[in-house]
Amino acid sequence: GSKANVWATIGPSGVPGTILSGHTDVVPVEGQSWSNDPFRLTERDGRLYGRGATDMKGFDACCLAAVPDMVAAPLARPIHLALSYDEEVGCIGVRGMIARLERAEVKPAACFVGEPTEMGVVIGHKGKRSFRVTVHGKTCHSSLAPHGVNAVEYAARLIVKIRDISDRLAHSGARDPLYDVPHTTAHTGVVHGGTALNIVPDACISEFEFRPLAADDLESLVDEVMAHARERLEPEMRAVDPTARIVFEEISEFPGLETPASCEVVGLAKRLAGRNEHGKVAYGTEAGLFALAGIPTVVIGPGSINQAHKADEYIAVSQLEACSAFLDRLIAYSRA
Repeated sequence: GSKANVWATIGPSGVPGTILSGHTDVVPVEGQSWSNDPFRLTERDGRLYGRGATDMKGFDACCLAAVPDMVAAPLARPIHLALSYDEEVGCIGVRGMIARLERAEVKPAACFVGEPTEMGVVIGHKGKRSFRVTVHGKTCHSSLAPHGVNAVEYAARLIVKIRDISDRLAHSGARDPLYDVPHTTAHTGVVHGGTALNIVPDACISEFEFRPLAADDLESLVDEVMAHARERLEPEMRAVDPTARIVFEEISEFPGLETPASCEVVGLAKRLAGRNEHGKVAYGTEAGLFALAGIPTVVIGPGSINQAHKADEYIAVSQLEACSAFLDRLIAYSRA
């Protein structure tokens, strides 16, 4: 009740058109050292600095700035603006818009997701599935450590298992050379546990994720982690305390994108961008959700992912100009 998507259509109804999809949320700035106020746009040397400048408010701004030209065209094929909330925490908001599209009598013919690709045509990205793991142990004085169940140590053993799986995938898993990281990855990014060195900790919380290639069986990888907890770790823990356990909670999930290079939307994106090549990226977007709904989708937008989520995030003015030229060509195409 406190957040909303924005869906706007310019042009005729009942005709297949094109979606321009962006998100309105940004990642936090806490703990980052900025040279300027991250929430006040600052221009220096042909760059625009601010949180979200490249991820992906530059794209959003270009789309909004193009609306008067879309209205004036007029358009024979509609252009839809899809601005969603909470993309950064699991592509949450866009799912409601897509659910409505799936019930629509006429679906859009194409979707461009404006994440930063330096206006390159991206036809694929990895999916993501992430979990929070809570290890419940048994506390006691550290001088009596064998009488307790050390939640931090058991969490560490599970983390090592996740890393072993990641190493195995890096050495012998599926490969897709179009990705900058050409294999499925696993990663633990958060660990919290313990209160004092002389207390055996009874709780530890960690968070891990898989970012899979389409060729790898994500479900079996998750099952492998959970089986290790259930079959190897928990029996040892419960031998000391029958109430000890390891609990998994899914945090977020979104599918990967695999748009065939021969798909019409890929050719259209290349024509509008003035590009001949295409690629894939390791980071995730809402593009896979649109594709699952039957809407052919490409990721293409201004700015570099290398600037995203960092202090002094910026987008080059030249990238916004390139995006605006792309939108001008889309408007011309949509008039035809």
